[in-house]
Amino acid sequence: MAGRPERRGWAFGLGLERLAMILFEIPDIRLFWTDDERFQSQFKEGQITKFEPYSKFPPVFKDIAFWVPENFVENDFFELARGVAGDLVEKIDMIDEFTNPKTNRSSKCYRITYRSMDRSLTNDEIDALQDSLREKSAELELEVR
Repeated sequence: MAGRPERRGWAFGLGLERLAMILFEIPDIRLFWTDDERFQSQFKEGQITKFEPYSKFPPVFKDIAFWVPENFVENDFFELARGVAGDLVEKIDMIDEFTNPKTNRSSKCYRITYRSMDRSLTNDEIDALQDSLREKSAELELEVR
């Protein structure tokens, strides 16, 4: 310390960001300066909500389309997908729906977003999961297109 090696000192700050980190359980101060919508969308004015961590790794998108039986329950398909890929399934969105006017059969197409919290996923790894999902879809009487 300024030419006095026998003395030690500590420097610390307790700004608004540090208080918010404690209140919202935010692990890294640098998140306050990100433009990432996944961070900013978690907080609403006047509400105290716990920060939900999100992956820094890129997503892998895969689509699956199938003819659906009349008794199709969307949630059953979501559970099947999560049973195959576990926590790697970040979200599942229906992106297309079609009914054939001649046969009156309905088809749905879903986009599955795969993402890991701790590593980048490979296309080969996700292709294997997607193949398994296609095979297991028969359990729900889904006819993959």
